[in-house]
This record gives sequence, structure tokens and C-alpha cells, in this order.
Amino acid sequence: MLELAVLALYLTVLSLLGLYGVHRLFVVWLYYRTRAQPPGPLPDDLPVVTVQLPVFDERHVIGRLIDAVCQLDWPPDRLEVQILDDSTDATTLIAEARAEAWRRAGVDVHVIRRGNRVGYKAGALQHGLGEARGALVAIFDADFVPPRDFLRRMVPSFDDPNVGMVQARWGHLNDEASALTRAAALLLDGHFVLEHTARHRSGRFFNFNGTAGIWRRACIEDAGGWQHDTLTEDLDLSYRAQLRGWRFVFRPDVVVPAELPADMRSYKTQQLRWATGSIQTARKLGPSILRAPLPWWVKLESFFHLGANGAYALVLMLAILLPFNVALRGRGTFHEWLVLDLPIFALAMGSVTIFYAVVAREIGERPFAFLTRLPIVFALGIGIALNQTHAIVDGMRPRVGAFVRTPKSGSRGLERGVRLGADRAPLGWLPWIELAMAVVYGFAIAIAVAIGYWASVPFLALFGAGFAFVALGSILPEAEPVVAETIAAK
Repeated sequence: MLELAVLALYLTVLSLLGLYGVHRLFVVWLYYRTRAQPPGPLPDDLPVVTVQLPVFDERHVIGRLIDAVCQLDWPPDRLEVQILDDSTDATTLIAEARAEAWRRAGVDVHVIRRGNRVGYKAGALQHGLGEARGALVAIFDADFVPPRDFLRRMVPSFDDPNVGMVQARWGHLNDEASALTRAAALLLDGHFVLEHTARHRSGRFFNFNGTAGIWRRACIEDAGGWQHDTLTEDLDLSYRAQLRGWRFVFRPDVVVPAELPADMRSYKTQQLRWATGSIQTARKLGPSILRAPLPWWVKLESFFHLGANGAYALVLMLAILLPFNVALRGRGTFHEWLVLDLPIFALAMGSVTIFYAVVAREIGERPFAFLTRLPIVFALGIGIALNQTHAIVDGMRPRVGAFVRTPKSGSRGLERGVRLGADRAPLGWLPWIELAMAVVYGFAIAIAVAIGYWASVPFLALFGAGFAFVALGSILPEAEPVVAETIAAK
């Protein structure tokens, strides 16, 4: 009975992961089924635009950001730049100096400091909004570098008065710095190129990503303003605004490059915050979505969107069950079940391959080049499952938690082997469990080989390599490229 129970749970988890695979293929279908609507012309009477730069201890990148924003191609009398600075380090001195230099050049730019950090980024944005003079509000995080024509290309999308937000696509400044950045870039490209585009064009909800977008001020105010009862204030406001009837526009043709997290700890910090906030937003707004007079397909996609990190919990459950499953089948009792779970594995992994093949094609990558990054994407998705499951648990708790910024390295992060030093995120306890999981999988592979259960070895190797990649990348940053190259060679 125990053997049957373990196997039943294992196949149930696999089947649920298969549903996520089916949804991924549905997004690809939706992407090709719908077509973009070109924006209208730039209005003759250009609106006043306030550009908000929420920053906290960003001394490595703040100068680059201010210089890029102050060079935006927009009439000086219709451009306002707010540096919303909550910093406790040299960032403030750098920001003040750059702002003064640009004021002398005729740009309306000023540093706004609060007496506290209440609400973190959301609190800073709301505070700045109270002093803003723009009808449109553009927002950039510290590690982004907007192109000079950003406003001239984005503002025409507000020709429809019902449009409340326009989001640009993220690009990458350092995607070739390491195996981690190459995989992270592909994952983000999938989110923007396929998911955002498909949801936008088909009339489903999608979200402002916290940066590289423009809001209509009236939309922010109508939706209740920036609130800080979740760690993803951008996702929260996006859903509240769309529930109020505002329409969002995604512009995949406008690309704003940004810095990807330069090391594994920083990446995990970022992903933890995003996953925790998405669960908090689902808890907060789930009942409102269910009650809203929306088509069922909009509601269904909203829950797939907000609950996307649930796939990581399933991956972690699968990682725990897989060695037990191998031990049971290795005795020869349940070999016939292989025909049941192998197709589901193929669906889950095949859907990912198709998804990112389409992404690579749409961004103009040469054919099959993405395949060199795919093993790292699989390994990263498996290895980070414990981190993301921890985030889901945190998101279910009533407390909000602290907003932990992702460390930025500036020009130092554009090179392979960067060291963040004191800026690096703390180690924590999760990497040691991830390392233990990698060791367990090493033993599981040895057992599978010893008993001749060769069919399981590729799956065991992938799971073990994933946990090793993430664990060693967290504990020993210099080991990350070596581990990643080993995975890519498998």
C-alpha cells in the first residue's frame, strides 16, 4: 500500500506539472493567434511627463540612470524627473551632484527624500506622486538605461483615453556575463515576448513590471494609488487598475536594457521577492477577481498568472518523490508504470523547449542557438524550486515582510566573474539544503546504475545538477561558471 501511495502521489504531481506544460503551449498558440495593433501618432500637444526613479543604496548605477533619463528626447518644459531617494549610503551625494549638473543644463530634476522608508518602493512612489506635475508617470528602477526615444515611442499608445499603463520590454546589458545571466535572460524573454504579448493581444490581464513603463496618473489614482501590503506593488496596482476597467498596452518593440542579477544569491533574492509578492497579490485580490464581471477565460488566465510559482512547489515535491520512485521501480514491481510518467515528463520538458524555441525565433536569435542555454534553464528551474517554495509559504502568511532590494553592480556586473563583495545578498540556510539535495541525487544515481534502472539516470542527473548549480552558485560564486558548463555539457 505504501508503494502504491508513493507512486500515486508521484504521478499526480507529474500530471499537475503536465497541466502547466499544456498552459505553456496554449500561450504559444495564443501568441500566434493574435496580432498587434500599431499605436497612433504622437499628439501635437505633448503631455507633461514625470519620470520617477525610486532608489535605495544604488551608488554603482545611480549616475548612469540619471544621465540616461535626463537625455530623454522630450521638451524640457514638459519633462520632470523625480529621484525618489531613500538611500543610506553615498547614493544621495552622487544623485545630488548629477541632478545639479543637469539642472544647470535646463532639466527639471530634483532629489526627493523622505524621513523614513515606510512602504519601501511603493511608499516612495506614492510620496513622489503627491508632488508630481505630470499627467503621465514613467518609472525606472536603478539598473535600467532607457533609450533616448523612449517617451516618443511609448506615449502614442495613450491615444485611447481608456489606456492606463504602457509597458516596454526589458532588454539585457549583461546577458553574456555568465551561465546564470544567459539562462535568466532567456527566462525573462519568455515572460515578455510570449506571455505579456499573448495576454495583451488577447484581452487578458497582464501587469506592469515595476519599471520601464508609463502610467496615466488618473489610472493610478482611480485604482487606489500605490499600496504596500504586498511585496509586488506593481502587480497589485496592475490588477486593481484592470479590475476598474483600465486597459493596458504592451510594447515589445520598445526595449529598455537592464542589468541582470550578477550572482546566484542576488538572483534568488529577486525571485523570492517576486514569488512572495505574487502569492500575496493572489490572496489579496483573488476574491475580487472571482466576483468581477469578467469572462471566464480572463479569470482563468489571471489565476495561472498569479499562481505561476505553484509549479516550483510541484517541482520540489517531484524532486523529493523521484528517488523513492526509482527505488520502488528498481525492484521491478512497477516498471510498467514507466509508460505513464515518461509521456508527462516529455510534455513538461517538450513544452518548455517549444516555448523557448519560439522566443528565440521572435527575438532574432540564430536557429538552435537557444539549445545551448536550455540545459541551464532546466537546471535553474529545478534548483531554485526550494527557494520559490519558501516564497510561496511566506506569501501565505499574513505579514508582508521587508522589501529586500536586489544588489546591483553597475559596470562591474557586465563582466564575467564579477564580485559584489559587501553588496552581495546574505547566504542564508537554503543553499545548504539545496546542496544536501544534490548529494542525495548523487547517491540516487549510483543506486540506479547499480540496479540497472538506466531509464531514470537522465532525470536524476538533471535534478542533481540543478540543485548543485544553484547551491554552489550561492555558496561559492566562483564555482558557478564551472558547474554551469558541466551541466551544459550533459
